Amino acid sequence: MSAGQDLCSLAHRLWPLALGWSDASCSLPNRCSFAWLLRGCNRSAPKDAVAFHVQGTPGVKLYVVHETQSVKLPSSVCRWPLAAGTEVLLAMDAPSKDVGDEKVRISYFREAGGVPVGRAMLYLTCVEVSLDTDVSRSGAVSRTLLDKATWTWGPDGHGAILLVNCDRDDPKAETLDNQDTAIRSYADLKDMSQMVLRTRGPRTIFAGHRLLLHVDFSDADKVGVFYGGNNIALEEYKHVLGGSKLAYTVKPSRHQEESIFYVEGLAFPNVGFSGLVAFHVTFLESPEKVPAARGVRVSHKGGEQSPNAVPLPFQGLLETPIFTDTVVFRVAPWIMTPNTAAPLEVFVCSVDNNEDFVAAVGAMAEKAKCPLTVCPLLENRQDRWIQDEVEFGYVQAPHKTFPVVFDSPRDRGLKDFPVKSILGPDFGYVARQAPEGASSLDSFGNLEVSPPVTVQGKEYPLGRILIGSSFPRFGGRRMAKAVKDFLVAQQVQAPVELFSDWLHVGHVDEFLSFVPAPDRKGFRLLLASPSACYQLLKEKQEEGFGEAVMFEGLKEVPKPTINEILANEGLRKFNNYVQSCINWNRDILKRALGLAESDILDIPQLFRGDVAIGAEAFFPDMVNMLVLGRHLGIPKPFGPLVGGQCCLEERVRALLEPLGLTCTFIDDYFSYHILSGEVHCGTNVRRKPFAFKWWHMVP
Repeated sequence: MSAGQDLCSLAHRLWPLALGWSDASCSLPNRCSFAWLLRGCNRSAPKDAVAFHVQGTPGVKLYVVHETQSVKLPSSVCRWPLAAGTEVLLAMDAPSKDVGDEKVRISYFREAGGVPVGRAMLYLTCVEVSLDTDVSRSGAVSRTLLDKATWTWGPDGHGAILLVNCDRDDPKAETLDNQDTAIRSYADLKDMSQMVLRTRGPRTIFAGHRLLLHVDFSDADKVGVFYGGNNIALEEYKHVLGGSKLAYTVKPSRHQEESIFYVEGLAFPNVGFSGLVAFHVTFLESPEKVPAARGVRVSHKGGEQSPNAVPLPFQGLLETPIFTDTVVFRVAPWIMTPNTAAPLEVFVCSVDNNEDFVAAVGAMAEKAKCPLTVCPLLENRQDRWIQDEVEFGYVQAPHKTFPVVFDSPRDRGLKDFPVKSILGPDFGYVARQAPEGASSLDSFGNLEVSPPVTVQGKEYPLGRILIGSSFPRFGGRRMAKAVKDFLVAQQVQAPVELFSDWLHVGHVDEFLSFVPAPDRKGFRLLLASPSACYQLLKEKQEEGFGEAVMFEGLKEVPKPTINEILANEGLRKFNNYVQSCINWNRDILKRALGLAESDILDIPQLFRGDVAIGAEAFFPDMVNMLVLGRHLGIPKPFGPLVGGQCCLEERVRALLEPLGLTCTFIDDYFSYHILSGEVHCGTNVRRKPFAFKWWHMVP
């Protein structure tokens, strides 16, 4: 252990300043550990000296390291050999009250001599310089023995956490809170993480040295730091670090030992940015503070020596760092929530001729005791696909959690809605653009997340993100690199890439969904299944209902019978292809989510189209549902009536109601289905954050 390490661990950033020697023959730097001191004094010890004795005043703890053993003084050994491997370490438990109030004396002896042949005296002043954060993740800054300069994952991990301050606490502001350099409200401060600089010791020492708070150049554009001194007035808070500001000189107060800084995140983790940001405070000594006792005597114009003279060798030199303390933050990731999470708010758009749909969604929300927000026509500009425009998630630190809406690159009629109507106090906003041009796969119907899973012993307590792409095809459509890179960089919901380019629209929510369940893993994966649909229709044909028709009650819609559907070889061949695409995804999902067949329910569904243009639902796509707790809003399939009941609805009820779920079938045929979307596409839900704290996981 080095002397510096010993001091830090025993004295919690207490730093002893050696103010000078009474014996100038032992001229050493005035910032030294005793390990360094003794090596120097060994070289400049009196001639023929072979041993030494060291003692200090009560405030100084002394240790002698000799032959790999550390001995605390005083001990039974009174003299120690002046050997190359012998070191003396010192530590002080408390800051000094006055300059030079602690001392260490070394006496040198010849062999078998009883009288010292020389002495050296070191005068010490101990100060505390400590930069602290919420390293223990308790929600408050506290002193700790944990390593502040590292950040570790897991339930026993440590390290401070920083939120991207991406909300807008002042409704009058024109930008996000992290896009300006002003504090506009106390609510804005509460979104930030505190960083406390503690300074204790004689104030005259701090008057003669400089404290510099600084951030690495590579981190400066990721953070902002505000400081209000001893004031609480908002106008007194100034932007002191971040952006072009790499360093700030702190002037410790004569009356307060703590300076509180407020830190905000400016950027989420992304390519080239792991999310880790380091801050440092350095205690600097000016060249003119170096005492002449270093062996250089200076006089003015050949006359009497001036005690304040600057030693000539040090004129023009930079300040010398005495000590640096470092803290590390990790920027909190953006986190998605799965269908199985409790709903907090339902969103739907009001457009021409969808009044019945909006009313049906409102009735469902009321059953689930969940508020409904209707985006009016003036704001959505006839864009009803609110699921495609945004994804709701959240950010979390020990001291604060708030929702954050992720805006997709699609930018159609709803493009202004997230900023104008969702962004606000304690509701953040983040977006990614697609410079190469957005495709349908960049809409967020193509972005889902599973419930928590465990895969071959590896836990994913926040689930895994699911995105669709053209894999395993060459070419085709893929999610924009900027969006995918962002999702991967968050680390806590490791994305899984599925094959969705076989669909005309190309979204994963067209063939899968998750619903809560009381057993097994706590959920079921629902997959659209042409095979299950053909099996059901064959059963009804064999029961004598082959002439039952689809789409009963819908005007100007062809009404094929069960017999006609089963006899349509082109439709069957295409659905065999669709089933092979879904089976490919089924295998990926079983491996990536650790699922068994009993965790999956096959929902009867047929598709139409061709391989070139992609598949669309033949009848309303029932997996594309709205999940509000145990209440399910399912697209009404208008299947063949058997005994006065839709056989498709009956089969879905038989699959889901035993799980304690309530099925409500919503007519979206003309308002959504014929426009290539369904209930899930036309709604969105903000959900309750996970109870699990993301920093407790190990990515």
